[in-house]
Amino acid sequence: MKSILAAVVLVASAGTALAQTSPVGLWRSVDDKTGEVKAEIRVTETGGALAGRIEKTLRKDAKADAVCDECSDDRKGKPIAGLEIIRGGKKADGKDVWEGGKILDPENGKEYRASFTPIDGGKKLEVRGYLGPFWRTQTWNRVP
Repeated sequence: MKSILAAVVLVASAGTALAQTSPVGLWRSVDDKTGEVKAEIRVTETGGALAGRIEKTLRKDAKADAVCDECSDDRKGKPIAGLEIIRGGKKADGKDVWEGGKILDPENGKEYRASFTPIDGGKKLEVRGYLGPFWRTQTWNRVP
């Protein structure tokens, strides 16, 4: 009986550890220029592709009724809270990185090619947005 219980605990803890090395979860985005916490973003995975929505804006000057005025696609005029900012991105073969997706910056309405890499044992997420040969990286923190 003890060995069965130990096996169940081992399998459960291994599953939790594996889940933590994925971008799936709730994250706090941090501005790479100011260090200010900007928002909480919920990342999900359906059919192997990522999606992410802003659950809550955390900026001091954020307006509760803010909309994406700068967006130029189907998200134009949509409320920032609940706005889908991550579309696509699949796990690269043999790597702990999700590539091929897009990320939207609702402040300027621009959409960038993106990659998502869990780091620090899954406690942080390196989010890199690409525009041509240029990129910008933010490190998001997992919300416990």
